[in-house]
Amino acid sequence: MFIKLRNRFLLLNLITISVIMLVAFGSIYTITYRNAQHDIKMDLHRIADSNQRPQMGVPRTDGARNPDDQFPTQGSEMPEGRFGEKNGEGFGGQYGGMAPERTVSFTLRTDSNGALISSTSQFDMDEELFAQALEKVSPVGQKTSGQFKLDGSHWAYTIQQAGEEFILVFLDVSARQDILTNLIYTFAIVGIVMLGVIFFTSRYFANRSIAPVKESFDKQKQFIADASHELKTPLTIIHTNADVLLSNGHETINSQAKWLHYIKSETERMTRLTNDLLYLTEMDDARASMMYSKFHISDSVETILLTMEAVFFEKNVGLHYKIEPGLKVNGNQEQIKQVIMILLDNAIKYTQAGGKVELVLKKQQQEAVLAITNTGEGIAPEHLTRIFDRFYRTDASRARKQGGYGLGLAIAKSIIDQHKGRIYAKSAQGESTTFYVHLPLEN
Repeated sequence: MFIKLRNRFLLLNLITISVIMLVAFGSIYTITYRNAQHDIKMDLHRIADSNQRPQMGVPRTDGARNPDDQFPTQGSEMPEGRFGEKNGEGFGGQYGGMAPERTVSFTLRTDSNGALISSTSQFDMDEELFAQALEKVSPVGQKTSGQFKLDGSHWAYTIQQAGEEFILVFLDVSARQDILTNLIYTFAIVGIVMLGVIFFTSRYFANRSIAPVKESFDKQKQFIADASHELKTPLTIIHTNADVLLSNGHETINSQAKWLHYIKSETERMTRLTNDLLYLTEMDDARASMMYSKFHISDSVETILLTMEAVFFEKNVGLHYKIEPGLKVNGNQEQIKQVIMILLDNAIKYTQAGGKVELVLKKQQQEAVLAITNTGEGIAPEHLTRIFDRFYRTDASRARKQGGYGLGLAIAKSIIDQHKGRIYAKSAQGESTTFYVHLPLEN
């Protein structure tokens, strides 16, 4: 079940992130593509406009000098520009050239039927290229701009009409197309790598996130199994004794009193068990609504000891205690008394006759520390971390004989956790066990 839950989480996470990455990469590519197309269109229009202006060195019919005719006319040597181009041939240069620098372009003039009249290019080009370009583009068609691929190069073109002639401007956009293609490959590689990283990262955190849920679920299953087992025993005894009573219906109540006492005893055990279970449930649900107040924990501990002196005497267990007076904490006094009662009762149960129990309450930094030590067999290290779990007992048969269900320490821990304190145990096997309770002091 938890593996399916983890896989669903991973699948949903990957789908969500994939959609976000796809939208992000698609947006970046769309913006880049539109910017590139806009730049191509602007370059085509600049080249077309520059070809429609009067050319340098060509005398005007009115005998005046052309405004751009500031250098020698055709036949004279033009100043050399960047990248081996004539300055007069590079658009954006100082002399009003025909095309942007670093670009390959050419211009064709055709008649109304599409026959080539003249060609203009800033580089030496094969006449066959012009013929192939005219085959790809028809000036008499309805389309006035677009792109096509020719001999491995990408070309953009625009068509303008000048009287009965057509001006076709071609611009090599292979470099820009390669940039867009490389952008797609880059996005694909980055996307795949990122999805791989996200998958393993999400799996790691998914396992960590599910672990507490799985642990809680396993504890709940164990709790139900243990509770069912604990309820099954008294129910079986009650059922058996009821059968005995029914089989001897002719006898008097006094003669059957033994079976009735067994039924009553097991009923009382079930009542204590169900009350403890309900109390634990209420503790989990009523954490926020619990009423706290300041009280002297020193007085509370002393009160509990006075009420249990007879029990210590009856069990032949010695009691030694040292209580620092005036320690005050904030919490529920009755619940703290219940914790003290649980720990003392637990200490008495597991102390053999002639043993002793020692209680110490003192101030340690900003905490009230209660330590209850009892002599006895002690607790094995593997059990120390689990003794506060519900229904957990180090010796189930012995605990059952003593009337325990393994809920007392679980109740104590729940109360202490609610009071933002700590409870833990230390033990030396064959010697003693000590339970510690830390509660924050009220200034």
